[in-house]
Amino acid sequence: MSIRERAQPRRIRAVRNTLLAYLSLTKPRIIELLLVTTIPAMLLADRGTVNPLLIFNTLIGGMLAAASANALNCVVDADIDKVMKRTARRPLARDAVPTRNALVFSLALGAGSFMWLWRTTNLMSGLLATATIAFYVLIYSMVLKRRTSQNVVWGGAAGCMPVVIGWSAVTGTIGWPALVMFLVIFFWTPPHTWALAMRYKEDYAAAGVPMLPVVASEHVVTHRIVVYTWATVLATLALVPAAGWLYAAVAVVAGAWFLAMAHQLYAGVRRGEPVKPLRLFLQSNNYLALVFCALAVDSAIGLPTLF
Repeated sequence: MSIRERAQPRRIRAVRNTLLAYLSLTKPRIIELLLVTTIPAMLLADRGTVNPLLIFNTLIGGMLAAASANALNCVVDADIDKVMKRTARRPLARDAVPTRNALVFSLALGAGSFMWLWRTTNLMSGLLATATIAFYVLIYSMVLKRRTSQNVVWGGAAGCMPVVIGWSAVTGTIGWPALVMFLVIFFWTPPHTWALAMRYKEDYAAAGVPMLPVVASEHVVTHRIVVYTWATVLATLALVPAAGWLYAAVAVVAGAWFLAMAHQLYAGVRRGEPVKPLRLFLQSNNYLALVFCALAVDSAIGLPTLF
């Protein structure tokens, strides 16, 4: 085998690793959760009717927007990611992608999301996606995250926008159910994120990020988790008038389950027991997916609304 032939597999591996590094910049696992909330919002907006092409086009635009925001976040947080053990393997933290290339890549994704949504859905959806990217990067990543323990409370608003974008793609407007779905995710974000931050608070402290578990006691953090969990469940119930019995039943049962986990965590702290917040973090994903999947099925088959 010649030297050229031996070098070819190495070049293939190098190209593959580079492509995977760029993909990693977009944080695909986070994008999956955002898409889980977009489809139900669209189905509810056009209850009983499914437009596969519109859903496809909105999801493509939403994926591009989320990928842009996540990649730009990696650029802004590169210094933090290098310090934190949980994020030390991210592409920019290990210099797998040049910062300039990552920035160009991120901006290109953002421009692509706007153009795609504008051309395939409507201008409002494109503008909302662009505003979401700007808010997430300029307000959350560059200001809130490093300056206040309320960072994920207000910064989490960016993660709520897919439901609004999905609704606007169908209707060209922003109706009250879209705002309620926004609130569901808005209230859900703090307990979800604080549970993870409790597990990795030493990481955040080393990076100088004032997450609530870094600056407050476990008692305070778990109490606020309970408060926001109640707000989340109540917000899901506020959506019942626009949905059918299937969604209502799942919202009640899943809500009781989510509340039980939050109260269990709080009670454990009060009793002085070792906390296991990662369980709440992982199960909160399942809770949100369950509620929105129920909404999607309820809306797609056009069950009679309860009111």
